[in-house]
Amino acid sequence: MGDDSEWMKLSVDQKCEHKLWKARLSGYEEALKIFQKIKDEKSPEWSKYLGLIKKFVTDSNAVVQLKGLEAALVYVENAHVAGKTTGEVVSGVVSKVFNQPKAKAKELGTEICLMYIEIEKGEAVQEELLKGLDSKNPKITVACIETLRKALSEFGSKIILLKPIIKVLPKLFESREKAIRDEAKLIAVEIYRWIRDALKAPLQNINSVQLKELEEEWLKLPTGVPKPTRFLRSQQELEAKLEQQQSAGGDAEGGGDDGDEAPQIDAYELLEAVEILSKLPKDFYDKIEAKKWQERKEALEAVEVLVKNPKLEAGDYSDLVKALKKVVGKDTNVMLVALAAKCLTGLAVGLRKKFGQYAGHVVPTILEKFKEKKPQVVQALQEAIDAIFLTTTLQSISEDILAVMDNKNPTIKQQTSLFIARSFRHCTSSTLPKSLLKPFCAALLKHINDSAPEVRDAAFEALGTALKVVGEKAVNPFLADVDKLKLDRIKECSEKVELVYGKKAGATADKRESKALPGKTAASGAAGDKDVKEAAAPKSGPLKKAPATKASGPPKKGKPAVSGASGGSGSKNKKGPDVKEIVEPELSVEVCEEKASVVLPSTCLQLLDSSNWKERLACMEEFQKAVELMDRTEMPCQALVRMLAKKPGWKETNFQVMQMKLHIVALIAQKGNFSKTSAQVVLDGLVDKIGDVKCGNNAKEALTAIAEACLLPWTAEQVMSMAFSQKNPKNQSETLNWLSNAIKEFGFSGLNVKAFISNVKTALAATNPAVRTSAITLLGVMYLYVGPPLRMFFEDEKTALLSQIDAEFEKMQGQTPPAPTRGTSKNIGGGTDEGEDGDEPDEGGSDVVDLLPRVEISDKITLELISKIGDKNWKIRKEGLDEVSSIINEAKFIQPNIGELPAALKGRLNDSNKILVQQTLSILQQLAVAMGPNVKQHVKNLGIPIITVLGDSKNNVRAAALATVNAWAEQTGMKEWLEGEDLSEELKKENPFLRQELLGWLAEKLPTLRSTPTDLILCVPHLYSCLEDRNGDVRKKAQDALPFFMMHLGYEKMAKATGKLKPTSKDQVLAMLEKAKANMPAKPAAPAKASSKPAGGAGPAKFQPVSAPVEDSMSSSVESKPDPKKTRGGGVSKAKSVQGKKMPSKSSLKEDDDKSGPIFIIVPNGKEQRMRDEKALKVLKWNFTTPRDEYIEQLKLQMSSCVARWLQDEMFHSDFQHHNKALAVMVDHLESEKEGVISCLDLILKWLTLRFFDTNTSVLMKALEYLKLLFTLLSDEEYHLTENEASSFIPYLILKVGEPKDVIRKDVRAILNRMCLVYPASKMFPFIMEGTKSKNSKQRAECLEELGCLVESYGMNVCQPTPGKALKEMAIHIGDRDNTVRNAALNTIVTVYNVHGDQVFKLIGNLSEKDMSMLEERIKRSAKRPAAAPIKQVEERPQRTQNLNSNANMLRKGPAEDMSSRLNQARSLSGHSEATHTVPREFQLDLDEIENDNGTVRCEMPALVQHKLDDIFEPVLIPEPKIRAVSPHFDDMHSNTASTINFIISQVASGDINTSVQALTQIDEVLRQEDKSEAMSGHIDQFLIATFMQLRLIYNTHMADEKLDKDEIIKLYSCIIGNMISLFQMENLAREASTGVLKDLMHGLITLMLDSRIEDLEEGQQVFRSVNLLVVKVLEKSDQTNILSALLVLLQDSLLATAGSPKFSELVMKCLWRMVRLLPDTINSINLDRILLDIHIFMKVFPKEKLKQCKSEFPIRTLKTLLHTLCKLKGPKILDHLTMIDNKNESELEAHLCRMMKHSLDQMGSKSDKETEKGASRIDEKASKAKVNDFLAEIFKKIGSKENTKEGLAELYEYKKKYSDADIEPFLKNSSQFFQSYVERGLRVIEMEREGKGRIPSSTGISPQMEVSCVPTPTSTVSSVGNTNGEEVGPSVYLERLKILRQRCGLENTKQDDRPALTLLSKPSVPAVVSSTDMLHSKLSQIRESREQHHHLDLDSNQMHSAATTSSSSSSSSTAANIDDLKKRLERIKSSRK
Repeated sequence: MGDDSEWMKLSVDQKCEHKLWKARLSGYEEALKIFQKIKDEKSPEWSKYLGLIKKFVTDSNAVVQLKGLEAALVYVENAHVAGKTTGEVVSGVVSKVFNQPKAKAKELGTEICLMYIEIEKGEAVQEELLKGLDSKNPKITVACIETLRKALSEFGSKIILLKPIIKVLPKLFESREKAIRDEAKLIAVEIYRWIRDALKAPLQNINSVQLKELEEEWLKLPTGVPKPTRFLRSQQELEAKLEQQQSAGGDAEGGGDDGDEAPQIDAYELLEAVEILSKLPKDFYDKIEAKKWQERKEALEAVEVLVKNPKLEAGDYSDLVKALKKVVGKDTNVMLVALAAKCLTGLAVGLRKKFGQYAGHVVPTILEKFKEKKPQVVQALQEAIDAIFLTTTLQSISEDILAVMDNKNPTIKQQTSLFIARSFRHCTSSTLPKSLLKPFCAALLKHINDSAPEVRDAAFEALGTALKVVGEKAVNPFLADVDKLKLDRIKECSEKVELVYGKKAGATADKRESKALPGKTAASGAAGDKDVKEAAAPKSGPLKKAPATKASGPPKKGKPAVSGASGGSGSKNKKGPDVKEIVEPELSVEVCEEKASVVLPSTCLQLLDSSNWKERLACMEEFQKAVELMDRTEMPCQALVRMLAKKPGWKETNFQVMQMKLHIVALIAQKGNFSKTSAQVVLDGLVDKIGDVKCGNNAKEALTAIAEACLLPWTAEQVMSMAFSQKNPKNQSETLNWLSNAIKEFGFSGLNVKAFISNVKTALAATNPAVRTSAITLLGVMYLYVGPPLRMFFEDEKTALLSQIDAEFEKMQGQTPPAPTRGTSKNIGGGTDEGEDGDEPDEGGSDVVDLLPRVEISDKITLELISKIGDKNWKIRKEGLDEVSSIINEAKFIQPNIGELPAALKGRLNDSNKILVQQTLSILQQLAVAMGPNVKQHVKNLGIPIITVLGDSKNNVRAAALATVNAWAEQTGMKEWLEGEDLSEELKKENPFLRQELLGWLAEKLPTLRSTPTDLILCVPHLYSCLEDRNGDVRKKAQDALPFFMMHLGYEKMAKATGKLKPTSKDQVLAMLEKAKANMPAKPAAPAKASSKPAGGAGPAKFQPVSAPVEDSMSSSVESKPDPKKTRGGGVSKAKSVQGKKMPSKSSLKEDDDKSGPIFIIVPNGKEQRMRDEKALKVLKWNFTTPRDEYIEQLKLQMSSCVARWLQDEMFHSDFQHHNKALAVMVDHLESEKEGVISCLDLILKWLTLRFFDTNTSVLMKALEYLKLLFTLLSDEEYHLTENEASSFIPYLILKVGEPKDVIRKDVRAILNRMCLVYPASKMFPFIMEGTKSKNSKQRAECLEELGCLVESYGMNVCQPTPGKALKEMAIHIGDRDNTVRNAALNTIVTVYNVHGDQVFKLIGNLSEKDMSMLEERIKRSAKRPAAAPIKQVEERPQRTQNLNSNANMLRKGPAEDMSSRLNQARSLSGHSEATHTVPREFQLDLDEIENDNGTVRCEMPALVQHKLDDIFEPVLIPEPKIRAVSPHFDDMHSNTASTINFIISQVASGDINTSVQALTQIDEVLRQEDKSEAMSGHIDQFLIATFMQLRLIYNTHMADEKLDKDEIIKLYSCIIGNMISLFQMENLAREASTGVLKDLMHGLITLMLDSRIEDLEEGQQVFRSVNLLVVKVLEKSDQTNILSALLVLLQDSLLATAGSPKFSELVMKCLWRMVRLLPDTINSINLDRILLDIHIFMKVFPKEKLKQCKSEFPIRTLKTLLHTLCKLKGPKILDHLTMIDNKNESELEAHLCRMMKHSLDQMGSKSDKETEKGASRIDEKASKAKVNDFLAEIFKKIGSKENTKEGLAELYEYKKKYSDADIEPFLKNSSQFFQSYVERGLRVIEMEREGKGRIPSSTGISPQMEVSCVPTPTSTVSSVGNTNGEEVGPSVYLERLKILRQRCGLENTKQDDRPALTLLSKPSVPAVVSSTDMLHSKLSQIRESREQHHHLDLDSNQMHSAATTSSSSSSSSTAANIDDLKKRLERIKSSRK
């Protein structure tokens, strides 16, 4: 009982884990109660039990387990987190519950499994259950099958995946255990219930008895569609709905859902694919060629057995197909032909769509073989071609079929027609478009008139099938010529046809038809009888159209909407009534007279040929009246026009009579049923009169009326041929003019371009200029509709003519064709909504491409050429490829049949010779252009292999492959590429290049598609593996492509596809999916595709008076149904309503649907990518004098992904009003789409620069208005303009500042003003300065004024590159010839004078007397004395304040501008605002600035200054300055010496040792002189690069040269090292070295240290010691960020280089440790973000596992130490410095830092920092005395050694600083006096050095916040000039300072050589050129001399500072105070000498 009481006190979860079963039982019971009480599924309580649920179900005690199962079931049902436990719990249930004897336990186990399925974990459950089927315990297997069966029965086959279950079924049926076999039978019955016969194939091979039993069971099943009885959580609402319906007794909706609910499972999907290629007999290819037919038969039988497998694995079957094709085509033994056909059938059935690529090769052969008469052969061929048809599309084999249709052999014709009939049955109205139906119908119509009855019957059957599939309305236009009997026969056949897809397709078509023709019957009744009679009449005359339905409306005759080309191309009777062309026979003159006499007055007929013109005129008037009163049905058109043509007919000489006659023709054509027969009577006469001055207009009116009656295409063709058969140029030019006009009125549809082209060419060659002009005008109108392809027809014309044509096309560019006003509107009675017909843009679009005359080149692709391409010798292969290229070039446009060429080219794509691969790719590009859209059929066999080439390791090959793929995709569209498994197979290949290129391509293409084939889902698993690819680029590309995949597949499908991933991967991928979901773009809307031209022509809507795009034919037809009724009513509104209707995709839809979304689409990292592309020169840099087309195209392309399509159309429209519209929209959306605007800002600004080049003022004004608002918004958002945005915009804005209009100039200035809030003024300055060089004087003047404003607002620091240079530039303009420019220049310099005082004159330099006097005069007139303080306050405040808040946001973050960084802008070499600026320069500038300040400080010590210093300073008044006073920026020195220095530096890298030594000596001189060393500024990188190049040269060349004297080399080494040491002693210069250069320098130095060859030399050790010293200097003095970064990169490179020596890496790490030791002092000056980015990259390249594999443990320890130190110094804030890392998950850095932060608190107190400091200065305070002594002994040992003396002193200093009471006396007393004083001095030097650093205000060391606090005016807080201790400072200090000042000002010093040992930087005085530490001792005396001064100075300037720095907050202000204090004191000294 004691035990009991113990466990009873425990908490529930502890009880559940107790070892006592009673405790667990009690725990489970309590847990069950708790679970039942928790109402909230997301309660944290659930998480407590997450890890215990598996124990609940696997408890070893059966009784307890039962209770545990109950609790687990409740848990799974109610807990939100339960899904996480699926795997472990279900596997526990399978292994520990299903084997229990208790039925209750099993039942609960099954329930738990089903509950997991309900909470959406079906896949995981099924996986575990399927594993259970392999268990050796039959009980478990039976229970698993039972659970699966139950799950399937309840949830249905949508949730439970059947394929894996069916896969194991046969194995279960073979089990020895009866129970398992019985369960297998039950689950097989259950599966059958869901998928029916699809299950039969996979179970064919089980025991026949079992199969029979199964089949009996199957028969007993009910036939209805099964429904799930249980639903997933996400479907529960549906369940409730279903119950509601059932309770209501109606299953109305349920019934409707049936179809959806039972997924159609294809048996083929359930089968395992079999690989057969390897199983082919080894000698198959020999045998199939054998002469004996028996051997060939054996070979075929072997294949037949293999292809009987119902599903075959994909592979390269081309050789096998070729062999079988040869047998079918060429074998003489018909039995073998049949056998080969069976093999092809088997292949097609087993491969399905994968066989599609071979279909094109085989179909023609099979069709040709139908000439065989033997039934079994014919049957085998039929089966083969039917099976092959299912693997491809009718479109792709249509050309092959049509080619055979003209064969003379009737059997071939019959079988082909029957094949077409069978194929049509598999089509629907959408897969059998009109463009495809048209050629087939034309061919079949020939066959129905064939002499052989079997051919006719087959053709009737095919036409009947087509009629059934697409409905009468679609087919009738093609059957216009067919007589009644044959038409009935076709309809009869149609009724017998049974379609594969049921009647659905046809039915919808019929339904649509009936709706479209609501009013048809009324009119048909009237015309009906006549139709029949005329149709039965002999078919001699031309066709005639029956009247369109017109119950009411004006007296105009309705014609079909946009009719097709002549004859059979009346394809576009669209939805009009089934208007038939009436066959009107040609009547004799007698019959005509008879008919005319009935309707015309008798007198009229008699006077027709009267000789008196007045009688003829009277006769015409009567004729006209009679025609006007005649009823349409009674009017005998042909008779009337023949009367008019009667003598004198068209030769009428009186113009009035002729005009009347022509008018009557027009009337008859308008009012009567005017046929083509009638038209032919009059057209000749009309064309003859069209050029007549008086009658021409009437002739044109008549022609237009006839065109309306007989359709423009036919009329135009007739008129053109007649006009050009005459010689009259006037008629020809007027005919062309009429046609131009007619096309605009009627629209272009149906016109036969080809026919016109020859006439137009004739016209262009005419001698008469009017004809040529008219022809060019006509071409312009045609261009509106056809687009650029039209030009191809005229490329061989003369250049002069071609340029006229181009000019005409240019005019038309961007215009949209007018909506047709004739021809179409009449037919609205039939309700044409072109929308439906527009469903085939091919009708317009590709037709134009088809008009191009295509050449058949298959005969040129000879076997010899093919063998050349495959030759072993690459030169011959190249020859072959050259030949192919020239064949394609000659042909220009080719037919798709290219014989064996595809296979040959495919072989070359993986040629070992990359040049040939590239050549093949360029041929394939040619091929795509030459073949046009027909290249589709080669996508599978040639397109996909091109994609494989994207995996090539060579960049240029990949680029060529990508260009080729794009060229193909442009012609084919994307559907062909995405269909099937080919693309996913490519993505599956683990080739990083292939993956990144392919994903990049998909990311570019997918967003443009409206729909994709379902096969896209096959790519998703591989996309997920790419997301985790080890290659960063692949991951990046996969992330970019993710949103676009999701756009098409939806989040659900994508998330579901993660089911098969490992749990860790799955979580990562799901997180990415969530992210992608947020960025998922919307699918492009239908209208965006308005332009259906494949040739990508000029502007949208070239072929589209008709409209909605192809993909949506069904939807658009549904929309259009109501329209016929709407538009039928009144005649007046017809034209308008058509116009409205005409382009639903252009206007109405576009307006409504498309404009609702955002106008700027945010593409993640879009802007960054564009900048990278521009940087990498992948795209053109935005830099031009006037924008060329390629810039505009590039911008258009870049905008396409992130700007709404409709807005883009407006933005790039040729009409300025559209630009205004676009700007208005952009203004409206500015506030609402801030993020979007910022993400596209670079593109918006670029587009606006284009507008600056427009001539239209209103656009310019609008653009400037927008810019003002834009920059106001950007400054509110605290956005910082990037360099890229600025450089591509500001120069163009500045151009506009010179506009003649005041208002524009004013706006531009306002914008420039606002820009300074988002872009530093100092960076704006150079752009504006560049503007002053313009030829436009207004621009020069405005720019100068703007510069003045900048200086006034922001102080002198904005002047770039230096104030001196800037002012010199400005001063040049004082002498400008333009008065306003002169004034502006003078005013600007006066402004600078007001800011800067007299120093302006120094900065300006020499000016001509005239200019100088003008300037002085102006200054006198307007000068106000400069006020120093306010300027400082103003200084760039706007930027500062903004930048403070914006640091967090990467996008907005710009480098904080401060004084020093601005001054050094030009020199700053790295992207961070590192300032290389040091105190003296700033000091000087400020001294000048406060020259007039008689600050109070001077009064406080008058005695000292006046009494002691006067006599000392007297000499100062004597000397003259040697040179002009040096400006703070040393401009003069720079300008004179820069080129000299460049030259000397270039000699440093010379191959000649002497030259190099001389150059180094000269540089050494410069560096050693304090006043000259500044000249090196800006050249440091250049010098270092030259130096390490020389080091490399010595290492690789000189050292290896036996002849060279090694002393020479040592001399060169000492020069180099000496120079370097000099350089790296000057911190201001050392800091200029950039990262890359430092990396190379360190590499060179470390390589030198490891050079064993130097050890052998005499002075080798000396060199090594010097290098050691130099390395230490480099580490200490360089910019700390740059050097640390360089070392990290160097370490990474050295670890990666397998060949490198481990010693190298070790030395790099030693350097890093040294840096780590310096970190506590330098941490504030380091750009942590950049360092962490470098560490991140390092950890990405070297994950922990990889580092652990290194032989040495040092790398991992180094990294840990560095991170540990950073963490310790920065604390948790370090995590804020990860901003530069794009994807933190790519390395373990963030996780590592977090772990460190966690542990750091515990470690702070207890652990010593020995690890970090590597035994440096810190020792645990409690350490034993012995340890301390050892430690100090080691330090003194170091000080004693020559190499480490400096390091030892530093460590001693650190130790003393930490333990101030430490006693080092015992260690010193035994040493010499010299050593003791040396140690003391060394410590003092270090102290000064460390303290001194605090004084240097460098922006690197001070955060932006601190900088702000430096800005206020100097404070006068110092009360005494003396030390804080009250000591008085001796004059020597001031003397020393004065010396320095004099040197700076260029004044002569008494002793030129006597350089002060100390600079104001208080650097320790170390010799300028040191070859080793020995020289240090020799200089100690110098140090001793200056020590006193130094000490005083240091105390003077720093004691107050060190006091202030105790609190970090005040440190910056104290620094400022210090500097100001010093300035003031020196100022007083200066003023005292006056």
